[in-house]
Amino acid sequence: MSEPPGIGPGPADGVLGYHLNPLTCGVAKFNLLLARHLQVPMLSVFDDRATSMAHPVLSLKQSEFTDADSVALAALLETVSWRGAFSLFLHAWTDTPVERSLLSSAAAVYCGNAELVAQLRAQRPDVQDSWCPSTLLEPQRFRPDGLSVFAFGMAHKVRSELHQTVHTLLERTGQPYSVYLSTALHEGTAFDERFTVVFDELQDIYGEHIYFLGYMSDTAVYNYLIDTTFFAAFFDKGVRANNTTVNAAMACGSVVLTNFDAYSPGAFEHMHNVIDIHRCETLPTEPDTLQAIADNARATGSGALGWDALVSRIRGSS
Repeated sequence: MSEPPGIGPGPADGVLGYHLNPLTCGVAKFNLLLARHLQVPMLSVFDDRATSMAHPVLSLKQSEFTDADSVALAALLETVSWRGAFSLFLHAWTDTPVERSLLSSAAAVYCGNAELVAQLRAQRPDVQDSWCPSTLLEPQRFRPDGLSVFAFGMAHKVRSELHQTVHTLLERTGQPYSVYLSTALHEGTAFDERFTVVFDELQDIYGEHIYFLGYMSDTAVYNYLIDTTFFAAFFDKGVRANNTTVNAAMACGSVVLTNFDAYSPGAFEHMHNVIDIHRCETLPTEPDTLQAIADNARATGSGALGWDALVSRIRGSS
């Protein structure tokens, strides 16, 4: 087995960073791809497994650290076995004590741009001018042919088990298809590993057919609602009259796949203006059938469950 590609003083055996979620941190995304290209693991600099490495690459942006973690990093540098044997890749420089310690104890120093090189050349004459290549994790082309499903909503509400049913129904059609997933978060919640887990689950279900769209503006959401064949939104118990994602999709004329229970809106009728995933054995694919459901959905979303009806009710009660 060949040794992993080298960087710095010896064969790199890991990439160590601070933030690890590539969906929320550019440095984490760079570190993930650097680790892939070096064929080594990417870990937190505070991970216990990092202590057993011999020549890790520390790829850091010190301004991202909390004060407490900066202190912890300074203490770590005093005790680790790879002190003096690690490579340092800098994305920025704020001249803090811990950065100066990193700079002086690294065996090799790489700077992400020429400005950093100019800042640090006097302190480290051997600093190397470097760069950050493309960090596109999923360079996929959309496949516009066939059926399409759009799903958006709060990350913690994605029901992967019902997407398994959607996958089965899509496969039964025998047609090519694509699934587009966007997400949002409630205020006060974190875009953490939970969403990554959910997306991984959906990728396991849909395979190469799914595309992650990240956060989207209302304008972008509107266009996907208009242009895709189906909109999918599933809930812990069942769709409710105050699930705005479903109401928005119906008002746009989307053919909605969702799940019903006893408390779902009475205005929702399976195969009339919405599709109940629990009662669906075959997805409608005929244009006339889809158009009829879309027209009825639009009438419901802008009529019985629209703003005019709600305002009328509130005014009538005041």
